[in-house]
Amino acid sequence: MQHAARNYAIVTAAYWGFTLTDGALRMLVLLHFYRLGYSPFTLAFLFLLYEAAGVLANLIGGWLATRYGIARMLTVGLVTQIAGFLLLSMLDPGWSAAMAVAWVVVAQGICGVAKDLTKTASKSAIKVTQAEAREQGAGQLFKWVAWFTGSKNAMKGIGFFLGGLLLEVLGFRGALCAMAGLLALVLVGVVSSLPPMMGKAKASRSVRELFAKNPGINALAAARVALFGARDVWFVVGVPVFLYSAGWTFTMVGTFLAAWTIAYGVVQALTPHVVKRSADGLSQEVPAARHWSVLLALIPAALVGAVWFEVPNLEWVVVGGLSLFGFVFAINSSVHSYLILAYAGSEKAAEDVGFYYAANALGRFIGTLLSGVLYQWGGLSWALGGSALMLLACWLITLMLPTRLVLMGRPLS
Repeated sequence: MQHAARNYAIVTAAYWGFTLTDGALRMLVLLHFYRLGYSPFTLAFLFLLYEAAGVLANLIGGWLATRYGIARMLTVGLVTQIAGFLLLSMLDPGWSAAMAVAWVVVAQGICGVAKDLTKTASKSAIKVTQAEAREQGAGQLFKWVAWFTGSKNAMKGIGFFLGGLLLEVLGFRGALCAMAGLLALVLVGVVSSLPPMMGKAKASRSVRELFAKNPGINALAAARVALFGARDVWFVVGVPVFLYSAGWTFTMVGTFLAAWTIAYGVVQALTPHVVKRSADGLSQEVPAARHWSVLLALIPAALVGAVWFEVPNLEWVVVGGLSLFGFVFAINSSVHSYLILAYAGSEKAAEDVGFYYAANALGRFIGTLLSGVLYQWGGLSWALGGSALMLLACWLITLMLPTRLVLMGRPLS
């Protein structure tokens, strides 16, 4: 147990460092290119390859982590992120707008690959370390997952603040170089502390085998697409542009997004104290996923009505509603993050987790794209309406989640 806890602590600390710089990167790009006069829709476009790259990165990353070891893939993710930072730092202010956008999109794509390689390796490591400490039971896995995901998102929120601070103090290029240096220190810690073959197992030999997941993983992956698409459909463009058009400064908008993300992470970490846990790890947790998802769908639906009827102090009503959304969304996300590890087999945990987070990345990509499209077509009400519909789909999909572990249609003994 002591050895497992040590590896868990090392992986969590490494992912904290990575997430801190990842959150800072998003704010760096947003602030820097906003100051250069780019429209919110162009800003959303800058992140599309970042999100799209995660789909393939998760699938391949899970397979590679199973074949070559989780620690090695965590190392590859950190090295790739450093390369993305250095590439982005080479951006020349004298380039044309088209060239600059293309360069940033490619660099962001590399960082997107790095993010999801690192995420898949890190969360797979939790499953492996928990499997080494089975006497702690499913409750221990829920606690470890909740703390990992919650603290990670809190660090991302802090990263938003860090990105703005570094941009102000060091400038765009200096900030990127400083972040690359921070990750280099994290990389040294990972290489010197984790066993390189941790999590290594017999990988799938074909694409068909890679996608042949148990029914729980398949249904949960589909629900994850809808869940994270429902968040990003308003988070990326819709609400930031709406608040800015309502008279908020960019600093105020950025502060709200950072505070929302930090609070979201705190609630994720506390989810085991909110959701009742079961001895088998599924009979209470699966119904919780269903209940919290239908509750979440009601919030953007209510906000659509507020926007439609133009209630007084609308921007504050939206902020309050989305703060409640963040609380319920955090519980949903934390329960989902636990369930994927509960459904995943320990032998190929990295492949199962990679498959699931490929769905997560696909949801973010769809949400990012729709965030610009729906807001342009119908304003905030369309973006929030799209969120409500996606959450309705999420709830319907969770009805298919099994409450017993099943592999290829057969209950596990």
